[in-house]
Amino acid sequence: MITAENAAHFPRVSKSPEPPDVRLQGVTKRFEDVLAVDELTLEIPRGSFFALLGPSGCGKTTTLRMIGGFEDPSEGRILLGDHDVTGLPSYKRDVNTVFQSYALFPHLDVFENVAFGLKRRKVAKAEIAKRAREMLAIVGLEGMDRRKPRQLSGGQQQRVALARALVNHPRVLLLDEPLGALDLKLRKQMQLELKRIQHEVGITFVHVTHDQEEAMTMADSIAVMSRGRIEQLGGPTELYERPRTAFVAGFLGVSNLLGGTVTTSGAVRVDGTGEIRVDAPLPPAGTRVQVGVRPEKLRLDDSAANSVSGTVVERAYIGVATQYVVDTPAGRLTVFVQSSGTAAEGDAVRVSWDPESTFVLEEAS
Repeated sequence: MITAENAAHFPRVSKSPEPPDVRLQGVTKRFEDVLAVDELTLEIPRGSFFALLGPSGCGKTTTLRMIGGFEDPSEGRILLGDHDVTGLPSYKRDVNTVFQSYALFPHLDVFENVAFGLKRRKVAKAEIAKRAREMLAIVGLEGMDRRKPRQLSGGQQQRVALARALVNHPRVLLLDEPLGALDLKLRKQMQLELKRIQHEVGITFVHVTHDQEEAMTMADSIAVMSRGRIEQLGGPTELYERPRTAFVAGFLGVSNLLGGTVTTSGAVRVDGTGEIRVDAPLPPAGTRVQVGVRPEKLRLDDSAANSVSGTVVERAYIGVATQYVVDTPAGRLTVFVQSSGTAAEGDAVRVSWDPESTFVLEEAS
């Protein structure tokens, strides 16, 4: 835990305006004829937990490597605070990186792994011992300082790598899919631990992942990337409840998208069925749109303002809910029902939802 003695070591978020910890200005990266990152402009606030989220090949890891100094941009500038670090090698930047492989020294014990960077910087021995043990306490590894990496679990090794990176008190900590090698249960546990640690130390974390749940659980802000560009930037709730593109709607969980035409300021006529009410900003009447609603927002009844008729074609128990697939004149809908439900395959049903549960995308997206 952060104490009065060690709190001064870590940068805290100030109420006064400060420059973002990371700024990318028109950053582009090409690998021969491959455009990996396309004119990316981004600001990461001081003291935030920021995630770069997207599928393989979207440019998120390349972006992280450019921030860390492992790759140089083809165009654009990278700033840490007010300092332009474009072209500087990684060891001259005030950042540290935690990789998926952990990269611990197998011949050194836990304490020596954590203290390695401080020794190279020729910090006094007493200060090294103090800071290394404080950091081991923060990551929950008290009493394990003399164990070798091979004597630790995957989660414990990940904590050692994290402590080794944080002990130098960098301006920014870069996390390159650090939980990818862990099993599902441990990964979920470490998501909460990483969030706790970031909150305690107050250092800016920039986390790369393809796991939507991981990003939603930990990050204050998420940049969803596709083809080297940011599709949408925002908080987890905003991205999930109000996606701006079909890509974001589909990448962050399951979405039901139905084609339609705007009729009035608060209504859309859905193809194959009638008019539905929408509690969201709409483009002008006559505009083609896609109406979206998440499966857990749908009900197998006609109790809500919007409803369509349909037939159950699939039913599956998925643990936290029962999943129904329903064919309707408007298209196929996926519905999550929190109880076991009574509808069976072949049953005629009504599917309904509230206007405020609806998001709208212009069809071109």
